[in-house]
Amino acid sequence: MSFEKELAARSGNVCEISGSANNLKSYLVAPKAGTSVDDFVFMEATLIDQLEGKTPVVPNDWRCLNDSMWNETPAVKVLAYRQLHALLAEGWPADLIEMIYLDDESLEWAKATMEDEDAIKHVDSNGAVLANGDTVTLIKELDVKGSTITAKRGTAVRNIRLVHDDATLIEGKVDGQSIYILTKFVKK
Repeated sequence: MSFEKELAARSGNVCEISGSANNLKSYLVAPKAGTSVDDFVFMEATLIDQLEGKTPVVPNDWRCLNDSMWNETPAVKVLAYRQLHALLAEGWPADLIEMIYLDDESLEWAKATMEDEDAIKHVDSNGAVLANGDTVTLIKELDVKGSTITAKRGTAVRNIRLVHDDATLIEGKVDGQSIYILTKFVKK
């Protein structure tokens, strides 16, 4: 179901994020079902492509969030909140995050697809985030405690498991033996 005409009327035929009138499309703000016009944002296709990972995110394209975060449409505010958090490393969104206000329902919607900020993240020696089932390579020769096995540098460890309460450890098999490995000694 397309809500393009309703969105165009609601927004005055301009992007609800940037204010541009070029190449506008509707964008469903997940995880809503898309059964109401209130679940969508009317925005320019280049910004949608960045959100969907089709093109790299250009942080300066999102400076318009300074204005759009005050929009009264919940979907626009939710999208602004998420994008400000995604761009936090840029520095400038920090002050805007302090100012944005979302009611409880909108805040729950916004956080529904965001990563938990307090969740333990396992990262390899290069800073890449590791996930269960990944394959990693040892970057250092390791003596396996309690065994005569030495895990050689360059050994691939397949189907790793993350240690849920320790971000510095993963579990994997080397020479058929299950071992714990410090994440600082592997690369993805």
